[in-house]
Amino acid sequence: MSSESLSAAAIVLAAGMGTRMKSDLPKVLHPILGRPMVGHVVAGAAELGLSPVVVVVGPDMEPVKAAVSPHPTVEQTDRLGTAHAVLHARAPLEGVAQGTVLILYGDTPLITAETVRRMVQTREASGAGVVVLGFRPDEPGAYGRLVTDEQGLQAIVEAKEATADQLAIDLCNSGVMAVDGAALFGWLDQVDNANAKGEYYLTDIVALARADGRQCLVVEGDEEELIGVNSRVELAQAEYIAQQRKRTEAMVNGATLIDPETVYFSHDTVLGRDVTVGPFTVFGPGVSVADGVQIKGFCHFENCSIGADATVGPYARLRPGAVIHEDAHIGNFVEIKKATVERGAKVNHLTYIGDARVGEKANIGAGTITCNYDGFGKYHTDIGAGAFIGSNSSLVAPVSVGDGAIVGAGSVVTKDVAADALAVTRSPQKAVDGWAGRFRETKQAEKAAKGKV
Repeated sequence: MSSESLSAAAIVLAAGMGTRMKSDLPKVLHPILGRPMVGHVVAGAAELGLSPVVVVVGPDMEPVKAAVSPHPTVEQTDRLGTAHAVLHARAPLEGVAQGTVLILYGDTPLITAETVRRMVQTREASGAGVVVLGFRPDEPGAYGRLVTDEQGLQAIVEAKEATADQLAIDLCNSGVMAVDGAALFGWLDQVDNANAKGEYYLTDIVALARADGRQCLVVEGDEEELIGVNSRVELAQAEYIAQQRKRTEAMVNGATLIDPETVYFSHDTVLGRDVTVGPFTVFGPGVSVADGVQIKGFCHFENCSIGADATVGPYARLRPGAVIHEDAHIGNFVEIKKATVERGAKVNHLTYIGDARVGEKANIGAGTITCNYDGFGKYHTDIGAGAFIGSNSSLVAPVSVGDGAIVGAGSVVTKDVAADALAVTRSPQKAVDGWAGRFRETKQAEKAAKGKV
């Protein structure tokens, strides 16, 4: 969710145990696009200007509290229903929620900014007491039905309590509501638990609002944005939808995805214009790609940046802290970690560059390694502008190679190399004339002798 600010508050319900996930991780912390589900909801509400955003958590949910920080949390110790959960947000909203209060769910991460905006605007324009977000699923099944007429929403009927005529209604309740903040907690105080489950249902406030002479309305959203994630199967479905959104967004904004279904994004991936992304590329969190970059596929990126007109891949891995400047070349089976590759530099084959700087227009030969770790600490390698590192070289950090210097292939560099110097550490080559022929003759004779035994 994003876009212009709204004058409203939000309550996010995130106290559910999520037992169907069969996980030690609280349900709302399972990730979509690399971000916890509840993080999507809270961040989206904040981006829309909803304030405060109060999150209702269950007991022993410190990780959830940490995930939604700095937004305030309240604890629902006994899980006695949705109305009971919302009541816990009374104190942090007291005196600040006289307009609209949005009630959202931590396990419904796909709701869009446009839908939230329409709910707030509909409530404020009409003065309605309650605006309920409805949708029309292909299979209404066990969803509560929204009974409406020309005056608006008349009732929310649970499927188990619905008549045959009511079950024929295809407009269903998502649970998301926009409520008059001045009246919300007064209505909640009147909700009872006289039902089969003995719980306090948020849906009961519709009847209470109507009894007070307040109009209730419905805003419709798409089914896919209202998927509630209660199992690993539904988590995968939500991830698929979220990925499709990001792929479409990237292409609409000027990127080319050669095979979109095989490209995977994180929630914060940024692609510039005229970026081309090859198949089977994964963008982890914290990746930004500038204009004109060519990504040749089968790459994995995380917490890194790629400058304009650079070329990366195929089969490249950029790990956290990798900074690739404009027009640099990162080739196949190259791994970069916590290192800067400056403008026009080339690291084209089978190379590891970690804790390092590769200067402008330097050229790193195949099989080069910066030996940055001694088992106890990490150390820095500095490669100057225009330097050339021959293939199969090891640069043992801490070490520097000056501007324009050349390191001969196969060298193990343990001391600094001055600018424009040549460093070679390989052993002198030795040749013994005729040795290979004599060796073959000896081995063939031994083999023949064994065959006669």
